[in-house]
Amino acid sequence: MLIAGVALLWTTLVFGRLSYLQLFAHGEYMARAQRQQQRTIEITPKRGIIYDRNMHALAMSVPVKSAFAVPAEIADESLAARLLSGVLGVPQADKVEAIEALNLKGVYFQDENQRFYPKRDLAAHVLGFVDPDEKGLAGIEYQLDSQIRSKSEKIMVMADARQRWFDGGEAQRERGANVVLTLDEKIQYIVQRELLAAIEKTHALAGSVIVMNPNTGEILAMSNWPRFNPNAASEAPAESRMNRAVTALYEPGSTFKLITLAAAFDQEITRADEVFDCENGAIYIAGHRIRDHKPFGLLSVSEILAKSSDVGAIKIALRLGAPRFYDYIRGFGFGAPTGIDLPGEGKGLLHRLENWSAISIGSVSMGQEIGVTPIQLITAVSAIANGGTLVKPHVVQAIKRGERVVGPDMVNAHGETKRVIRPETAATLRRLMEGVVLNGTGPLARLDGWTAAGKTGTAQKIDPATGRYSPTQLIASFTGFAPISNPAVTILVSLDSPVGLHEGGQVAAPVFKRIAEQVLSYLDVPRDVPLNPRLIQAAYKRQMASESAMLEDFSPTDFSGQPDAPPAASNPEAPDKPAAHAPEVAMAADEGGDISVPDFSGKTMREVTEMCLHFGLEPLLVGSNLATQQIPEAGAQVRRGTKVTVQFGTPLPAKPVKVARFHRRSRH
Repeated sequence: MLIAGVALLWTTLVFGRLSYLQLFAHGEYMARAQRQQQRTIEITPKRGIIYDRNMHALAMSVPVKSAFAVPAEIADESLAARLLSGVLGVPQADKVEAIEALNLKGVYFQDENQRFYPKRDLAAHVLGFVDPDEKGLAGIEYQLDSQIRSKSEKIMVMADARQRWFDGGEAQRERGANVVLTLDEKIQYIVQRELLAAIEKTHALAGSVIVMNPNTGEILAMSNWPRFNPNAASEAPAESRMNRAVTALYEPGSTFKLITLAAAFDQEITRADEVFDCENGAIYIAGHRIRDHKPFGLLSVSEILAKSSDVGAIKIALRLGAPRFYDYIRGFGFGAPTGIDLPGEGKGLLHRLENWSAISIGSVSMGQEIGVTPIQLITAVSAIANGGTLVKPHVVQAIKRGERVVGPDMVNAHGETKRVIRPETAATLRRLMEGVVLNGTGPLARLDGWTAAGKTGTAQKIDPATGRYSPTQLIASFTGFAPISNPAVTILVSLDSPVGLHEGGQVAAPVFKRIAEQVLSYLDVPRDVPLNPRLIQAAYKRQMASESAMLEDFSPTDFSGQPDAPPAASNPEAPDKPAAHAPEVAMAADEGGDISVPDFSGKTMREVTEMCLHFGLEPLLVGSNLATQQIPEAGAQVRRGTKVTVQFGTPLPAKPVKVARFHRRSRH
């Protein structure tokens, strides 16, 4: 009976305790068990890939190992901290092995994602960058963060009875959308290389270059200096991360005379051949004397633009009147954002008409007392190029989830257009802008093989110390398009405070020329200027002189050793239609290298350019149609950066081997 009584009491106590645990304390103990056995960790989501227009990856997320610690399991936190700090300086690839070798209890690894930019600073200001948690902070990464970034992923880590942790699985989330940009990787590379060369030559403080399709508003390239590497964005100063092409405000100077003349022609208050007296270089407005950069006398309107006469532009604006002039300025988009799908765009600076002073119309007509951004100016010039329609610029071509296109309508509607001037007005301006290149301030922008139109600009900067225009700090710029009859590209070049030569026609126009010739050749745009045989001979002689020249790439901090880094871009210097007979020039090819020259026979200009880009050769393209002859010959061993001259024309139906008459070995 005693034993039975004890057993009954024990059973009652046990069941009572079990009842308490199950009915009253279940929630508390379940929570304690989960805290002991489970860890929920939020990991960075998988971001979509950003491509250029040809589906070359510019930004991607790659899997990496992420270390985390459970403080409750670490017996000596200070010892663990010292041990971990000792391995932080080892190479990235060895960090995981080094931490694992420490065998620290409470320190574990989990797979996460890390943003990687394989081309480093290529298009960095457009792409932007992310923070350590892969949240977009600038550029497209910020603008489309909600589309590129998927929802946060949480993983549950489990522990066994010995407190050994293992992966408990993770929730599957939809990956972020991929973005296809309007940028072309090869054009972007050409632009960045030429901007860098201009900065090194002129010692300018900063600069911007934009290449735009004037008919669609697509941005083919956008580059700024200073530059930065988005893989290490936190190490770059804020000034380097600034996208000057859409945010920098500056007075446009003489490039704004295009807007002055556009309004005057559209209102039919003057003609291209009308002559104005430019007063020997000085004019008075409201008691203020404004001097021209040269003392001009009688000039036609065409000459006013070609020679960039301030006095002439002021007289035309005075005849137009401030109200109509202001309406056209607003119509061309100045004083408001263009709406480009990039963050941080500035709206420029345009005072309300009622706030204009008596001298304002004179100042604005020559590009002072008004602030513009590079993207505003190239958009306005593109309207002249395409026949008078203002097209909204954009860098996003498509947003995709798998093969399904979900944008860009969800971001910003593309194709928004507005007519700002009549087609006849645009045609007149294109002809006058061609005169700037042929007979005016922009002869260094003249292209070999294509017609070109443009306008130079040299604008004084405000000296912060005095509040007056600085005589030495200037913005040198050139903006133009080519070819004239059917423009394929509009290009803007802006250099901030060049040292030495500082006028737009001296330092910015040559950059336009080099970029335009390479881009037009790459796009396989037909040439519309007859070939001068002397240009071929001069080009061949330049090739002889460049036997030891090497085409320099960007510095190692930019592209060297990176996957899929774009090769050296082309630099054609003697295009045009084929001559009847090539000049007899004996030359020595740049042989002795490790690159085998490919056979270009029957290839188009674009195909030849792409092949040269791939092999690191510099093409010099002559003529049009299909490739018929080349120097050096196919199979010759040359060094990287060697110039390859390719003649284009209609292939002969017979005896194609006669091309050997042009080859180096046949001349010796």
